[in-house]
Amino acid sequence: MKLHWKILISLMLSFIIGLWSNFSIDNQSPPPTWFTGLKETCQFIGTLFINGLKMVVIPLVLTSIICGVAKIGGESGFGRLGLKTIGFYILTGFLAVCTGLLCVNLINPGIVDDEIREKMISSSTDSQSHKIEGALEHADQGIQGLLEIFHRMIPSNLFKAAAEGQLLGLIFFGLLFGFFISRLNPKARDTQTAFWESLNAVILSITKLIISFAPFGVFGLVTPTLMQVGLETFSVMGSFALTVLLGLGIHALIILPLLLWLLGKINFRQHYHAMSPALLTAFSTASSSATLPLTMDCIQKRAGVSPKITSFTLPLGATINMDGTALFECVVVVFLAQLFGVEMGFITQFTVVVMALLTSIGVAGIPSASLVAIIVILQAVGFPPESIATGVGIVYVVDRILDMTRTAINVFGDSCAAVIIGKSEGETGYYKPTVSSE
Repeated sequence: MKLHWKILISLMLSFIIGLWSNFSIDNQSPPPTWFTGLKETCQFIGTLFINGLKMVVIPLVLTSIICGVAKIGGESGFGRLGLKTIGFYILTGFLAVCTGLLCVNLINPGIVDDEIREKMISSSTDSQSHKIEGALEHADQGIQGLLEIFHRMIPSNLFKAAAEGQLLGLIFFGLLFGFFISRLNPKARDTQTAFWESLNAVILSITKLIISFAPFGVFGLVTPTLMQVGLETFSVMGSFALTVLLGLGIHALIILPLLLWLLGKINFRQHYHAMSPALLTAFSTASSSATLPLTMDCIQKRAGVSPKITSFTLPLGATINMDGTALFECVVVVFLAQLFGVEMGFITQFTVVVMALLTSIGVAGIPSASLVAIIVILQAVGFPPESIATGVGIVYVVDRILDMTRTAINVFGDSCAAVIIGKSEGETGYYKPTVSSE
């Protein structure tokens, strides 16, 4: 059985067991022993899996970037490849934010009765106070992060950046390291290239082993969430959640497929099929960085993109290309403005568009990144300070499921960039590995 079917079955079992467990206890306090045992067992398995993925992210990103740039750094097309990649990421991010802005203005999910508004405000603040306080503590860092993105790009301590998961600094170092390997004399260049390629091969073998446990990890990650929140996740803020999901759906099912066809003459069904294991894993882990090993594996083996393009576009995209996150931030800010009666004209909404694009990159390395980014934007557009914490608490009620969904969109956008840019560089024979394996 292929991996994506195993993961899909695992997800279905997670929903069945998680929701059944939630309904079975019927708000018993304290919960029965079997419930606690099942939840802790699943959390243990899920934590092991995501730790394994995170373990290989740093060496995989560094070795992939160095190998890729060392091969193409001496070529005349290196600068062109970089411009294409950045240009595509800016384009898709802008289209995602505009889609979110259109959806939230058409549906107006924040325009509700005063009684409902008061109930939502009173019920959100207490239950999520610790999360809100944590995000508020980092809000100033988030604002500073917008101005200091270049500081994080050039870390003073590379090992500290690696330990903190600051991928932007590692990518920049990898780009420099690989580029200057290509400038060495032939003997030294061959020695360095052989070393990094062999190290990359070892990391890929370890990654393949970890990925083989994905169905168990997915079950362990998703089941505890559903055991804890049940269907409330889908019902408390249904209109808002549907607005976000509609925007993400338009971006994933209309905009990106159109770009695939117009820019690369690529059949989107083939591409979705090739990327299905990575998308299901991204949905389960809610982390594009943790999913990066599987994304690279799918792009190379199932889509047929060369390691040169893959190792350059995907690690960069996992750090700076956050289409789903940017769309989500835009919808949240306008939704909260509607809910609290804050007037937002065209200029203010354009400011939201720009800030959403910037924050989806600028605060990616800060704890509670999406919450911090939302606070940064709310402060920038003059949102009343007393309403910010309450607003973030309301949004957090459905944040987990939406986080899982927008992460899958982030990963899919990165994969579209890889195949489109590969096609533009003259590569052919895409998706043949998938067809031949069947």
